Amino acid sequence: MKIALIEPFLTGSHQLWAEGFQQFSQHEVRILSLPGRHWKWRMYAGAVELAKVYNTWTDFEPDLLLATDMLDFTTFLALTRKKTATIPTAIYFHENQITYPWSATDPDIKLRRANQYGFINYTSTLVADQLFFNSPYHRASFLEALPAFLTQFPDYKGIDNIPSISQKSKVLPLGVDLQQLDAYEMEGDANIPLLLWNHRWEYDKNPASFFKALYRLKAEGIVFKVAILGTSFHKVPPIFQEAKEYLAQEIVQFGVVKEFGEYAKWLWKAAILPVTNNQDFFGQSVVEAIYCNCFPILPNRLAYPMHIPTDKHADHFYETEEQFYQLLKQAIQNYKKGNGQVYQNFVSHYDWRILATRYDSLLC
Repeated sequence: MKIALIEPFLTGSHQLWAEGFQQFSQHEVRILSLPGRHWKWRMYAGAVELAKVYNTWTDFEPDLLLATDMLDFTTFLALTRKKTATIPTAIYFHENQITYPWSATDPDIKLRRANQYGFINYTSTLVADQLFFNSPYHRASFLEALPAFLTQFPDYKGIDNIPSISQKSKVLPLGVDLQQLDAYEMEGDANIPLLLWNHRWEYDKNPASFFKALYRLKAEGIVFKVAILGTSFHKVPPIFQEAKEYLAQEIVQFGVVKEFGEYAKWLWKAAILPVTNNQDFFGQSVVEAIYCNCFPILPNRLAYPMHIPTDKHADHFYETEEQFYQLLKQAIQNYKKGNGQVYQNFVSHYDWRILATRYDSLLC
């Protein structure tokens, strides 16, 4: 089977997923992509450029078109209809722009353009034959948000389309090459726990609550170290610079590491993963850290409950910031490297070597 994987935003987790599927699938997968920048413009115009490229293909006739949520699928199919009219279609939702939390400072909110990107997601679901979401939380939140999203429009709202969208929607977890982390396994400090931040440096990851807890730990004289990894962009929340100065004695790494091996070593050295994120439809960085035996402290929301055995939820999940702080403090005070809860086997089913077979079967 030949699959054209269409990704207008090829970077980060989107790129890892696309190239991982290409590598581990038994099908022949060709990636049609654009560089991962200017995400809003990619959702508007990426389909036009990619359709132009697709129409020049003469050596690859796909049996399936697999797009991601960043593609305006309706426009792409309209512009390639002479070649794609009879080809089955599917969309993989890494995220969606209906339930993704918007920054209060985003100019599109004041300009009343925030709905445009969600509407592209909506119309794309109408033309695709199959819809795949990376977690049960993601699928449920998207479908539950659709009625209110559509109701805001003046008429012909399309509420009656929701049942058919739901019927063709399935959950297909994100594939991750977890086993490549094994080559970098190493021991961390046996006496001082290393806390880990390995998410993007953006507002939706709620860095304020994370650093607020660390400031409180320091004020109480609790000893810890922290590695601040993850990708930063042009607009970095100012609290990162503030934390760099205030936690100068605790920070052992500050900023993205470009080599995968170096990133993997930090995951293995880290002992505790305090997470305060307000948005995560799957949580690849969390899964990677759990695989490397980090002790996770997680908000009881989003996709995280699926990453920890149900009978262990009380040890790892919190509802309030105070509960978060107390769980974190307890984890540090009880710390001894290697003695925490280990869930590597529980999350290992996200590895591509296991999931690729499921992908291949569902996409046939």
